[in-house]
Amino acid sequence: VQLQASGGGLVQAGDSLRLSCAASGRTAMSYAVGWFRQAPGQVREFVAATGWSGANSYYEDYADSVKGRFTVSRDSARSTVYLQMNSLKPEDTAVYYCAAQRRSSVIFLPSRSASEYESWGQGTLVTVSS
Repeated sequence: VQLQASGGGLVQAGDSLRLSCAASGRTAMSYAVGWFRQAPGQVREFVAATGWSGANSYYEDYADSVKGRFTVSRDSARSTVYLQMNSLKPEDTAVYYCAAQRRSSVIFLPSRSASEYESWGQGTLVTVSS
């Protein structure tokens, strides 16, 4: 699967931004999607992910640093996953990447480990000024 991330930009602290991750092909129900970010000089870290807690029930997971501020959602008809980011902080500044992990079971909880993901988008830069 090929992924295209978009939506980054320069915002002020407290603002909101929505990132999009569009997947090629009819892959909506075949992959879990994770969001990761990498700040300058830092390792890539897990942000959020969406998988399945049942045949048609989505599951979301969030890093503690973004819980309550970020929301991950999926538009299956458009094969697109979104990351809604509210109350942005300067420490959220990073390149954000989306990645796909192939679904291997009906109940499929996405991994927090970047190494478990097979395909990656190109990254989109989010800069939050104070």
